[in-house]
Amino acid sequence: MKKSKFSLAKHKCDFIELVKKIDHKTLAIWAIDCAERVLPYFEEEYPEDRRPRQAIETLQAWIDTGVFKMTVIRMASLISHAAAREVGEDNAARSAAHAAGQAVATAHVPTHSIGAAIYALQAIHRATNASDADADVARERDWQYQHLLELGVGSGR
Repeated sequence: MKKSKFSLAKHKCDFIELVKKIDHKTLAIWAIDCAERVLPYFEEEYPEDRRPRQAIETLQAWIDTGVFKMTVIRMASLISHAAAREVGEDNAARSAAHAAGQAVATAHVPTHSIGAAIYALQAIHRATNASDADADVARERDWQYQHLLELGVGSGR
C-alpha cells in the first residue's frame, strides 16, 4: 500500500481560525506541546544534537520570563532548522527538528505555532507505516485541536 502524500494546506486550515482567538503565550505553550510530542524522533536518532531541544528551552524561557531578545529567538529557530537540514532525507527526525524551529519562532510571530503543529503532523506521517499514516495523523491533529481549545479556555478566552 502506498502512503498518501502529506498536505500542508489541508492541515493548516484546521487551525487558522482557532489560532486567531488564542493569546500569544498560550500559542507558545501549545507549540511546545506539539513539538515535544515528536521530538523523540530526532533525539533518538541524534542523541548528541541538542539544537531542537534548545529551541524548545528558549521558547520556554520566554514564556517563563517574558524576556524577548529577537537575536536569541531567531538564532534558536535557525539552528533547529539547520539541524533538520543536516538530517538530509525527508523523515520523522527532520520534521521534528523543523517543528522545534517553528515552535521557538512563535515568540516572535504567534502564527508560527501552526508551523510547529503541522511539522509535528508531518513527523508522525513520516514515522508511520502506509496503512496507519492517515489515521495516526488524524488522531494527532484531533489531539492538537482539542489541546489548543483546552489551553485557550484556561487562558480566559
